[in-house]
Amino acid sequence: MSNLPDEAFRNTIGTIDEGGKRKFIFPKKPSGKFYDYRKIVSYVLLAILFINPFIKINGNQFMMFNIIERRFNIFGFPFWPQDFYLFVISMLIGVVFILLFTVVFGRIFCGWICPQTIFLELVFRRIEYWIDGDRGAQTRLAKQEWNAEKIRKRLTKWTIFFVISFLIANVFLAYLVGSDQLFLMIEEGPIAQASNFIALLIFTGVFYFVFVWFREQVCIIACPYGRLQGVLLDNKSINVAYDFVRGEKEEGRAKFNKKEDRALTGKGDCIDCLQCVHVCPMGIDIRNGTQLECTNCTACIDECDHIMESVGLPKGLIRYASEDEIAKKEPFKFTSRMKGYSAVLFILLSIFVGMLFLRTDVQAVVLRLPGQLFQHNGEKISNVYTYKIVNKTMKEYNDIHFELIDQKGEIKNVGKRHFKVAKEGISQGTLFIEIDEVLLESDKTKVKIGVYNGSQLLETTTTNFLGPRSFN
Repeated sequence: MSNLPDEAFRNTIGTIDEGGKRKFIFPKKPSGKFYDYRKIVSYVLLAILFINPFIKINGNQFMMFNIIERRFNIFGFPFWPQDFYLFVISMLIGVVFILLFTVVFGRIFCGWICPQTIFLELVFRRIEYWIDGDRGAQTRLAKQEWNAEKIRKRLTKWTIFFVISFLIANVFLAYLVGSDQLFLMIEEGPIAQASNFIALLIFTGVFYFVFVWFREQVCIIACPYGRLQGVLLDNKSINVAYDFVRGEKEEGRAKFNKKEDRALTGKGDCIDCLQCVHVCPMGIDIRNGTQLECTNCTACIDECDHIMESVGLPKGLIRYASEDEIAKKEPFKFTSRMKGYSAVLFILLSIFVGMLFLRTDVQAVVLRLPGQLFQHNGEKISNVYTYKIVNKTMKEYNDIHFELIDQKGEIKNVGKRHFKVAKEGISQGTLFIEIDEVLLESDKTKVKIGVYNGSQLLETTTTNFLGPRSFN
């Protein structure tokens, strides 16, 4: 989105110096309309993030992603390994939504919603401004010798950062193993819950490393989304963009001189104050155009608007806009590509909703025992089966039994005819199905089995019943 021929800036990143070593960025403290909006959005999202794993609906944690046990709770609905197809569909929906969102709005997700940005910019950096001061003070402190003042500030900041990292790690662990396990670890102590405690320490170390040292490099180096935007954005996408037409005009940028009329001299509205560069948390110059590092955080918009207002020029030199809007004055249009992504998203959502309605709280699987043929039991034919019943709810079922639904016959459990299935539990066993030979019309008959809790039908399943070849 730049009319500048020099693209050398793309060969380097702002967080690494010429020697290849880490170079810390000390951005100016942002302020302005968009920053105030971001604070509101961020703190609402942080509240949701911290509260979610401790909310329960019908005994199910509101959000849980227990990868080890392959148990997931999403909005209070439990998903088991048997529901993995639903999880895959939901992930596809998320990917398509991000693709559509990026094609339309660029990396607005990174600047407004991403937890990495929210924690770094709205939590850790705000503490840093409070302890170390603004950009100039932070730069001087970094170059300062290790005297009493620097040691005090560094220890204070690092201690607070560690405490916050520890809190984040606890919440993160609650999402992974469940809030009940987290409270159990607190109650029983770290020795009794050694594996969870070690995981907690690892997560604390990772978060501490990210927010103390790695910081914005997560967005530049580790996160694949920055690379993805390069193939998703086009001239129609809305981004945080510098209006180079207005900013450069015929004569280019120039320092502000209140005695001259910039319109008559042909100079652009950009007064080359570099405030948009100083406030950027990624250390880039937005005037160079769309860049991998830009997270659309809007800090440069607020800063530029403040400068434009102070020199009596119109706001919006940096704003949300597409390249075609800046270069060709074309309004935003919903393109064919956007419509295509929307159609795919709608289809996936429809499939997902349909699958949710078809999903049952109890899943039963009845399979013939491999390698076993039918047996004659007088006038009856008997087949042996294994069964598995998965209770996906937080409710215990105490009177589970099987009945044939569309076939006359009898089901005999090996063990008790009526049994229990614990909440979020699995029951497995063996059963026999006996059917009169005269009722069999072929050597393979499909039978329908009902799983009941008392008189309540919980689930139905089908299986094949083998018998002798019929001569009727």
